[in-house]
Order: sequence, then structure tokens, then C-alpha cells
Amino acid sequence: MLTVIGLLSTAFGVSVASALLPLISIELFAIGLVLKSPEIPWWLLALVIATGQIGGKLLHYYAARGSIRLPRMFRRKTEPERKDSRWRQWLEKFRTNCHERPVWTGAVLLISAAASLPPFAAIAVIAGWAKVPLTTFLVTGFVGRFIRFGALAIAPGVVVGWL
Repeated sequence: MLTVIGLLSTAFGVSVASALLPLISIELFAIGLVLKSPEIPWWLLALVIATGQIGGKLLHYYAARGSIRLPRMFRRKTEPERKDSRWRQWLEKFRTNCHERPVWTGAVLLISAAASLPPFAAIAVIAGWAKVPLTTFLVTGFVGRFIRFGALAIAPGVVVGWL
């Protein structure tokens, strides 16, 4: 029992780290953990990893929202903003669409969290910038991540069953 708790604690830590640093692959870690310790229930592993991932992505969300002050090396250099730029207009239109179409926003967040297309790290930043409601971000992101890592935890057993 202590071994399972230790492995789940490690999985939580790695999932938070991988949410913050994309060079760390939680997917590879999860597959290795399932193959090494098949006694861990798939749903519990998916729950722990999804929680860690959303916890890490919340930092991206809040940083983009402006609630967290980033260190100087991560901040943009202040330049006079051009109000007429195409990029700025597209971003403002996107922000408006997020508020006018909450179901569309939730669907994009859910698909990104489950399939990582577009990458969920980028979507977390965009959701923060667009001021998507926190509950929408948390619920859709958590459900999507749970689906993703639940399927990942089940996959090795399915493959072994086919062989």
C-alpha cells in the first residue's frame, strides 16, 4: 500500500512538472508506471495525473490573465501597442467569441485537454488571456485530461490482452 501511495505521489509531482516544462513527458512516465506497477487502478492514476496537470496549467492560465507577475526574463518588453494591427484585431475577436459562445469555448478546451490538439499548454495561456471563466477552464480541462490519461493507463493492458 505504501508503495502505491509513493508511486502516486511521484506521478503527481511529475505531472505538475510536465505541465510547467513541456520537455518532461508525463505520457512516457505513465506508461512506464502502468507497466511496472499494474496493481495501481487505472482510474486512480488518471485522477492523480489529471489533477497535477490542471494544477500546473493553472499557473499558465493565471500568468496569461495577469494575476501572476512573471520574472523579468519571461515578460514581454513593453512596446507601444498598435491598435490597428491584424494580430491584435484577431485576438480581440477571439476573446469576444469566447464570451459569446461558451459552448464552443468549452468544446475547444475539452478537445485540447483530451487530444492535445491544439497543445493544451497553448490553450491554457489563450484561455487565461481571453478571460475564460475559471470554472469552465477547470472542469473541461480536468475532464479532458482524465480521459487522456485514463485511456493511456488502460492502453498497455489492452495491448497485452490482444497478444
